[in-house]
Amino acid sequence: MQPDLIKCLKDLSRSEPAEQAKSLPSFAYQSSEMDVIDRSAVLQPSWQLAAHLSQLQQTGDYVVHQLADQPILVVNTGDGIQGFYNVCRHRAGPLALKNGHAKTLMCKYHGWNYHLDGRLKSAPEMQTTQGFDVSQYRLPKIKTTVWQGLVFVALNDNVPSMSALTAGITEQLLPIDLATMKFHRRDEFVLQCNWKIYVENYLEGYHLPHVHPGLNQLLDYKSYRTELSQWHSYQYSPLEQSSGFYGEGQAHYYFLYPNTMLNVLPNRLQTNQVLPLPNNQCRVVFDYYYPDVAGIEQLITQDQQFSDEIQDEDVGICEAIQLGMNSGSYQPGPLCHKREAGVHHFQELLRDAYRQAITTHS
Repeated sequence: MQPDLIKCLKDLSRSEPAEQAKSLPSFAYQSSEMDVIDRSAVLQPSWQLAAHLSQLQQTGDYVVHQLADQPILVVNTGDGIQGFYNVCRHRAGPLALKNGHAKTLMCKYHGWNYHLDGRLKSAPEMQTTQGFDVSQYRLPKIKTTVWQGLVFVALNDNVPSMSALTAGITEQLLPIDLATMKFHRRDEFVLQCNWKIYVENYLEGYHLPHVHPGLNQLLDYKSYRTELSQWHSYQYSPLEQSSGFYGEGQAHYYFLYPNTMLNVLPNRLQTNQVLPLPNNQCRVVFDYYYPDVAGIEQLITQDQQFSDEIQDEDVGICEAIQLGMNSGSYQPGPLCHKREAGVHHFQELLRDAYRQAITTHS
């Protein structure tokens, strides 16, 4: 790690008390070096949302995903749900290109064929290679767990426990059980902004009256609250429009560090995952889940229209913020202690990750 980068990381990693906190400097949202640090020090040592059990109901069902530049395959092996790298042990070909179902996992490059548990079954014409033995090859497993029907994977073992990451959420959501939801569709967006800008926009309701007029009417801004836990933050508000298409209840917005969101409204779960791309871009993955009940079709249609409206508003403001970060005129401003506690919480977790990165590379 270059000395200048270490100095910048040290500047970034200085903790600040919540009542006096300022936002991160523009360097954190611009630098290609920071992009590398974020991937290795923040995203890889974390739980990453990869699938939902409703997508993996039968033995042989699989889901493909890409996390922090790593191609992932999650499989119902018949003995449980297991994540693998979607990388053949021969010459790195993909085992699957899209979600599907199969009795075995066959590489799309040269046809090496694996059992669902990752053991190599056969390899065309490799008997001509001296000493080749199929029993010596298998797909590396990825740490995998399931919570509330959501399948998470971890790219290394240095992660908090899932119980610590989600502490208290199950109880707060009762009587809602996310495991009963069924996957409906996926939307993906590529934004011209650093991934942290999108996350921080999610973490506060301060912008609701100014950016989201429709959402601001749905939620009770005066009652909008944020609660902090060790590894997640929770924003919530009662729904003001009980006669609206969501009906009565409460809006629950959970952020699971470092890049996963759970948006829970009556009869709807929406998950968001924010993934960094080069050149200060990010990919935001929206997955929608609904209960398998009669008459849900109208809610699904209205929910999609409303969600698209909110996302368009978020895209516009986040991309404008990136331009502001790039302008050279920005200096870190003070955070609103009442409304931006979630932003400060996220930035403190980042600072801790950056301190660990300095220690690792010193």
